[in-house]
Amino acid sequence: MRSLSFSFSRRYNPIAAALLSKMGYTESERVEWKKQFLRMLVRMELDEAKQRLLFGFFETYVKRSDEEERRLRSEVNEMETKEKEQVLELMISYEQKALEKGREEGMKQGIKQGMIQGMKHLVQTMKRKGMSVKDIANVTDLEEEEIQKLLEKE
Repeated sequence: MRSLSFSFSRRYNPIAAALLSKMGYTESERVEWKKQFLRMLVRMELDEAKQRLLFGFFETYVKRSDEEERRLRSEVNEMETKEKEQVLELMISYEQKALEKGREEGMKQGIKQGMIQGMKHLVQTMKRKGMSVKDIANVTDLEEEEIQKLLEKE
C-alpha cells in the first residue's frame, strides 16, 4: 500500500501527496514524503502563488518534529546538485516568509501591548490627580467599564 502511495505521489498531484501523508506513516516516511513533495513542487515549475498555496496546504496536514526537519534538510543536501539547489531555495524561501510573518505578528502584539500599557498609565495618572471615571471617559473616549478595568489592574 505504501509503495503504491509513494508512486502515486510521483504523478505530480501535490494535494494527493499531502493527504496521503496523513495515513500514519513513520518518522522516516514523513521525511521522505516532504522531500518528494518539495521535489514535485520544483519539477512542476509553478508560479509563486500556486507554490505557496500548495506548500501551505501540505504544511497544514503534515506536522513534523524539529528532528524530522533536520533529517529532511540532511537528505535534501544529499540530492542531485541542480534539484538540491532548487529544493533548498524553496525551503529557505518559506522559512524566511514564516520568520517575517512571525516578526510582523510580534510587532503588532508589542504595539498593542504598549498602547494598552500607555493607556493604563494615563488613566491611573488621571485618577490619582482626582478626575472621576466619567471625566476620564470624556477625555479619553473610552467606555467607563474599560476605565474601571484599567484601574482594577493597578
